Amino acid sequence: MTKGPRSGLTAVSTALLAMSRHLEVRDVLKTIVVSARELLEAEYAALGVPDDHGGFAQFVVDGVSEEEWKAIGPLPRQHGILASMLHDATPQRLADVRLDPRFEGWPDAHPDMSDFIGMPVADGDEILGALFLANKKCPKPEGGCGFTAEDEELLGVLAQHAAIALTNARLYERSRELTIAGERARIAHELHDAVSQKLFSLRLTAQAATALVDRDPARAKVELHQVTRLAAEAADELRAAVVELRPAALDEDGLVATLRTQVQVLDRAHSARVTFAARGIRALPAAQEEALLRVAQEALHNALRHSGADRVEVTLAREGQGAVLRVADDGRGFEPGTVRRAGRHLGLVSMRDRASGVGGRLTVESAPGKGTAIEMEVPGG
Repeated sequence: MTKGPRSGLTAVSTALLAMSRHLEVRDVLKTIVVSARELLEAEYAALGVPDDHGGFAQFVVDGVSEEEWKAIGPLPRQHGILASMLHDATPQRLADVRLDPRFEGWPDAHPDMSDFIGMPVADGDEILGALFLANKKCPKPEGGCGFTAEDEELLGVLAQHAAIALTNARLYERSRELTIAGERARIAHELHDAVSQKLFSLRLTAQAATALVDRDPARAKVELHQVTRLAAEAADELRAAVVELRPAALDEDGLVATLRTQVQVLDRAHSARVTFAARGIRALPAAQEEALLRVAQEALHNALRHSGADRVEVTLAREGQGAVLRVADDGRGFEPGTVRRAGRHLGLVSMRDRASGVGGRLTVESAPGKGTAIEMEVPGG
């Protein structure tokens, strides 16, 4: 099925408009893949963003169900034809990918593919990723159409604009991270100035009350009333600061998008592979969303700094009216009983406090050499 010039131009225009509507990197990647698959009428499409360790920081697919994708297994490595597009920045159009000498086979559950087209997504000399599509849809089963030179040209145009959209999304995310960091620094400064002064006054007043309690009980009573007032004011200012410290991204984007963005940042920053998946999540009360985010951050910090893990998986799934967060790593693990006796080791007390504070519960599964899984469940509301 070959598109005419007008329909082809319309399809390209629609794809470019769709990409420009998104600012989150993950949304941009997904839109690029869906647009490419529809534009070239392919059965399968994927976009891989390479990491610095021979794998992929992100890998987005279209045409494969979630169940099929899970059955395929771990993300692919940079090898064969994928590596050629990433390292040489050259398009690849093959009548049958299985006959190419660089082909290294599929995982057991991988769908079979024949005709193949791949296109690097580049910003100047930097390779941002690679688009690849397979199995051109034909009007008749015996048609054997395959991808054409026109398809390659269209995909090249799409890849150029994809690079712009992806670069813009990355810049947006980075600017938002810097804005959030700057805002947090401002709040911390105000917190230090305001609350420190209140606590200093509180201490002086308490000392004065202590000195007066024997020789002038009435005056001591006045000072103690002052202590009560100052303590209440300090508590109010702390509470206001905590409200302000609620992550801006959480209010703007919700829990799923905020977690996904933070996981992507950590995945780029650490040698361990960090992944995120969400299933059926609905909006939760603000306090529960913040508690889930804070526990995820603490668990990720522990896994990446202390466990020696090669892989950390974060999942967030609907459970009745609530949700279950799970952060699991393949690191060195520990003996939970020892941690309980050690008190605040690994921040578990803080995480349990956050969970119980919103009506949830926290469980820890770990053993030496067996990795760690921290799970938090909240009831919703």
